[in-house]
Amino acid sequence: MIDHRIEDRTRLATGPRGFPPVLLLILVLILTCRPAAAHHSFAVFFDTDSQLRKVTGVVKEFRFTNPHGVVTLAVAEGDRQVIWRAETNSPSILRRRGWTADSLHVGEKITIEGWPARDGSKYLRLRAATRANGEPVGKAPTPVQEK
Repeated sequence: MIDHRIEDRTRLATGPRGFPPVLLLILVLILTCRPAAAHHSFAVFFDTDSQLRKVTGVVKEFRFTNPHGVVTLAVAEGDRQVIWRAETNSPSILRRRGWTADSLHVGEKITIEGWPARDGSKYLRLRAATRANGEPVGKAPTPVQEK
């Protein structure tokens, strides 16, 4: 006589098509879960203890994207052009400060102000941007408290 209880337990332990349910669960988790990107403090990359730096140039690119936007400027240094980049806040924070995806245009001359990169590269954490006519892009930031 065949003991059907043993056959039923074997079927429960293997799941559909002979795969153990634990392996199916692991496979589903691997395929559906995305790795979490760790967020970092901007103070790790930018020197908040140094003087704010101002750079004037022509907008080459403006990315209004998550997790941080980027403004790329072509800046005249002597007889050559160099590229500077400024990291912005996220679009949601920029919107609260009066920015939109159309706030800056390629070819527009602006001045950016921000904290310099710790590694000395031509990279800033944007604090403010000003058009050539002196008008702030978005809402003007609050004055910086002297340390």
